[in-house]
Amino acid sequence: MTDIRLHYVEQGTGFPLVLLHGNGENCGYFEHQLSFFGEKYRVLAVDTRGHGKSPRGEAPFTIRQFADDLDSFLEELEIPQAIILGFSDGANTAMCFALKYPEKLKGLILNGGNLNPGGVKASVQIPIELGYRISGLFAGVSEKARRNHEMLGLMVKDPALKPEELRKIRVPVLVIAGTKDMIKEEHTRLIAESIPGAELKFVKGDHFIAAKEPGEFNRAVYAFLEELWKNESV
Repeated sequence: MTDIRLHYVEQGTGFPLVLLHGNGENCGYFEHQLSFFGEKYRVLAVDTRGHGKSPRGEAPFTIRQFADDLDSFLEELEIPQAIILGFSDGANTAMCFALKYPEKLKGLILNGGNLNPGGVKASVQIPIELGYRISGLFAGVSEKARRNHEMLGLMVKDPALKPEELRKIRVPVLVIAGTKDMIKEEHTRLIAESIPGAELKFVKGDHFIAAKEPGEFNRAVYAFLEELWKNESV
């Protein structure tokens, strides 16, 4: 168990589909997915530790801690197994969760995730690195700087995964990203190629396709989920 209880919103009934947002966001990012998938699934959009309405707590502020938080969340709601859709840092959390708690996973949708900072385009990552260093100078005297430093640290230090680790993932996986994503295309392809049997899909748009291109994004995820259950019944 972890030291906090995560805030979440829920819609629909059926098999649990858990939505994990990105860095600095909250569960509201998935407004277009809650209503769409809520027609067939029990959709739970979660605020990550220190994001939205979820408290920061005292535990480490890391992607792996977020994965442990998710495990406690599922335990609290007595959900033995779920499908997880993670976006950006949420996708990174989902990968770490899949590696540590494989028995609790039915399927995985990874949207705009990365294994390490090298997977992010330099035009995005360099300002993040600079912001992390600058905020670190003031973290001891400013609460705002400390929080910013901690948040940026997720994109500088985490998730530190190796491609070969992903070979352990044995559930159906969809890797999906925008055609103009902040994640390098070759890095997204590397993630998909490293997971046995993973499906790869690109949607026209930037990093935020679930919010900006919900129609095409939702159709791609829905098709993947339909195929997941079809194969389950074979």
